[in-house]
Amino acid sequence: MKDGTTFFANRACRYFPCHRGIPEEDFNCLFCYCPLYMLGRDCGGDYQYLENGIKSCMNCSRPHDPARYGEITDRLRLVIEKVRESR
Repeated sequence: MKDGTTFFANRACRYFPCHRGIPEEDFNCLFCYCPLYMLGRDCGGDYQYLENGIKSCMNCSRPHDPARYGEITDRLRLVIEKVRESR
């Protein structure tokens, strides 16, 4: 379901759409920067680590798929746990 609380398309962004695989009319910019990035290998997305050690999410469209909004927000619990562990 696309509504103003779970979907936002920033068509004015010079990078729109920043990932391939999702039709422009369904491209969700709500999670412009993936909130699961900090989970590293546990993010669940289609990532790769580059030779220089940086995590690349170029092949991951998961946070931009409106059907995955609930999945992303559910996994935010892991982010909260990681923050608590780091205190």
